[in-house]
Amino acid sequence: MSSIVVPPILPYRSLFITGTDTGVGKTVAAAALVHRLQRDGLRVVGMKPVASGCERTPHGLRNEDAVALQAASALHPDYDDVNPYALEIGTAPQLAARAAGVRIDPDVLRAAHARLAAQADVVVVEGAGGWLAPMDDGLDQGDFARAIEAPVVLVVGLRLGCLSHARLSARAIVADGFPLLGWIGNTIDPDFVERDAYLDLLRDALPAPCLGVLPFAPDSDSGVLAESLALP
Repeated sequence: MSSIVVPPILPYRSLFITGTDTGVGKTVAAAALVHRLQRDGLRVVGMKPVASGCERTPHGLRNEDAVALQAASALHPDYDDVNPYALEIGTAPQLAARAAGVRIDPDVLRAAHARLAAQADVVVVEGAGGWLAPMDDGLDQGDFARAIEAPVVLVVGLRLGCLSHARLSARAIVADGFPLLGWIGNTIDPDFVERDAYLDLLRDALPAPCLGVLPFAPDSDSGVLAESLALP
């Protein structure tokens, strides 16, 4: 067991990162969070349990998001543990799994997570799409988050419409019985002139603290973006 004192926000061994939608920057936020926690002296690994849109490589199917999380993890975890289910077709995991002729086995996901958790203080788990996007037929993301006893961090893509998406997501997460530890704003639209006004609305509306606001920086290293996160 690690002798490191975990920061107040993290009495948990895992965090589940979800988003208000697809394309809001969950991976950027998750990788930045991995770096931020590592700076606190924690051993941290990232995980992308189910990923669609994978590319064929000499080493097998690989997902860009999962590779980014693996690279952010100083412990150099095995790819197959970071991403137990790599699906080729770039669509909803539920459909990608059908096309591949596979079923997502929760036991396989839990076993991969357990191997990561055995070498780390915290496992940062990135979901697929938004909170209610299924991993597979009959398997919600919340089912896995509950199995690994992970609270949730919500990534909000800062753009027109994000207020409703964020409030609906937060409401669903809480209604499902999960602690919402906080939310991260991600500037995905550089032309969104009302960003700061929306941030004020989000701070008032969401039942959890803002853990940071990531700038629009598509080519920035996640280690640099970690400086934009402020954990209690």
